[in-house]
Amino acid sequence: MPEAAKTLAFVAVAVALGIGAAMVQPEAATPAIFSDQGAEFYPKFTDPQAAKTIEVVDYDESTATATPLKVQFDRGHWVIASHSDYPVEIGDRLAKTAAALIDLKKDIVRSDSVQDQAQLGVIDPLDPKAGLAGRGKRVTLRDAHGEVLADYILGKPAEGKPGYRYVRVPGDKRTYAVKTDADPSAKFADWVNAGVLRIAGSSIRKINVNRYNIDAAAGRIGNVDRITLTAESPKWKPMVATLDNLKIVDVRPKPPSLAKGLRDGQLELSLETAVSLRQKGYFLSPEGRLFASEGDMSVETANGVVYTLRFGDVAGTSGDNRNLFVTTGFDQARAASYGGDAAVGERQAKDLNARFAGWYYIISGSDFQKLRQ
Repeated sequence: MPEAAKTLAFVAVAVALGIGAAMVQPEAATPAIFSDQGAEFYPKFTDPQAAKTIEVVDYDESTATATPLKVQFDRGHWVIASHSDYPVEIGDRLAKTAAALIDLKKDIVRSDSVQDQAQLGVIDPLDPKAGLAGRGKRVTLRDAHGEVLADYILGKPAEGKPGYRYVRVPGDKRTYAVKTDADPSAKFADWVNAGVLRIAGSSIRKINVNRYNIDAAAGRIGNVDRITLTAESPKWKPMVATLDNLKIVDVRPKPPSLAKGLRDGQLELSLETAVSLRQKGYFLSPEGRLFASEGDMSVETANGVVYTLRFGDVAGTSGDNRNLFVTTGFDQARAASYGGDAAVGERQAKDLNARFAGWYYIISGSDFQKLRQ
């Protein structure tokens, strides 16, 4: 074979081998597990205002219970849909939460193994087949039509990566370490104006505390113990501070007939009302007076608004949380006596009573104990 022909043959073989090597060289190919590293989770989710519903499901391993919370925009108002449409008065909370979940990137691929999910804390809290340990917090955002904008399971903080936490998309095996400080709460009180009374401690002038035993069969009370506190009383300051900062931890709706009667200033006994009241620790006498299993107190303010707080039974299974039944009234004579603004007080009492009418409030056991000391 002529020398030139040999050279060309060698070159052709070398080129062919080079192409073959490039095709099989392992370091030239990106492993499948890293194929989406750095990509956005939901690139089409760009407007936080598009989020009209957020669902948060948290999981408590100590009690093996999932806590769901759903907030949505309904008929022009934000409500806690999971809590009988209780009104939300912090309207921008969802938009801020949505903004924190926009543009999340799959920063670091951590694992493609289902066996690692418990260790990373990204097991779906709603998974009926999973074990009790290693469940994360699931956060789902939807638009006005109910379509999913984003859906995450937020897991444990990423080891050795401050500011990162493990994240998985429900239904996917892959888990990522993601840079985010988003941590939406599933607690009712974190989404509402948790102040019950909306009362300034400086406006309180007198507190009357009533304790008694209820004879439900006879429809009367006995062993009545009444205490009156004023600014000169030793317990005045701590009591006023507790009232000023009293927070609700949950709510339960009253029956519509009971709520309507309270708004109209009437309390008519019906089977529905009686059953509802009894379940919460309240009793209506034949004369129409409402008693509470743990007594009551009245709080008089400078403008003549009088709050009545009735303490019922333990609420649900959450420790020693307590049912609270609140009503307000207006007393012209008290407003005159205390030198307050009667017109403001009358309007305030009406507005407050309308707000209180529809709900049994639930307060923490610690606040209840402070008020009952």
